[in-house]
Amino acid sequence: MKLLRYGPLGQEKPGLLDQDGNIRDLSGQVADIGAATLGDAGLDALRALDPQSLPLVEGTPRIGACVGQVGKFICIGLNYADHAAESGMSLPEEPVIFFKATSAICGPNDAVEIPRTSVKTDWEVELGVVIGKTAKYIGRDEALDHVAGYCVVNDLSERDFQLHRSGQWVKGKSADTFGPIGPWLVTRDEVPDPQNLAMWLEVNGHRYQDGSTRTMHFDVATVISHLSQFMSLQPGDVISTGTPPGVGMGQTPETYLKPGDVMELGIAGLGVQRQVTEAAE
Repeated sequence: MKLLRYGPLGQEKPGLLDQDGNIRDLSGQVADIGAATLGDAGLDALRALDPQSLPLVEGTPRIGACVGQVGKFICIGLNYADHAAESGMSLPEEPVIFFKATSAICGPNDAVEIPRTSVKTDWEVELGVVIGKTAKYIGRDEALDHVAGYCVVNDLSERDFQLHRSGQWVKGKSADTFGPIGPWLVTRDEVPDPQNLAMWLEVNGHRYQDGSTRTMHFDVATVISHLSQFMSLQPGDVISTGTPPGVGMGQTPETYLKPGDVMELGIAGLGVQRQVTEAAE
């Protein structure tokens, strides 16, 4: 299934994408695409529905983040060897963990704000993993059973804030609109191998990132198991699993976003995002 949330910011309704690409309204079935819906029982109940029996959503509504009420937005850094190299950093011996503020989350096609005083706002296409079942001290072999589904994430970063403003990376990762998620939450039964997904990102029509989850340093199962040793993962938590090479910081010369730029990015089978940048007020 491809689940989504549509409507004005803060008023999103749950929906389902049918086989013809139409949005079907799920608000008569569930309150939201969130923790209460993402367990196996909740997803099985939605899977049993006939999409044609659900109300058709007319027009082209705004698409919101595909998960509501996200509890934790966890990111994995330097998880692709080539990206670590272009960042001038060593490949880690175990996953590098940092958080984005959940207030950074926005829809996949919403405008992205370049923060005040920013000089190095950068892009990162990433595979997002949405947790569907509580995971605590789990092994790698059972990790994927705790996944509700997968989505596209743009892990936007302000590199000067991230690397030169003291403290952890969170300063450069958490500006409003720095976490577009979606357009769809694709349930795990439709993604038999999360380690074989092509991914790409373009800015103003130029392709900067063109990679695959095959080249992850730590695969999705390892990441989930590792995280669960340090914190419980809860339904609705989102894990952004790292980016392949091609970010702005790795260009020669370095290239960063400016107001009016257009980003387009996608992952095979998970949909496409499009964002226009604007200066934060």
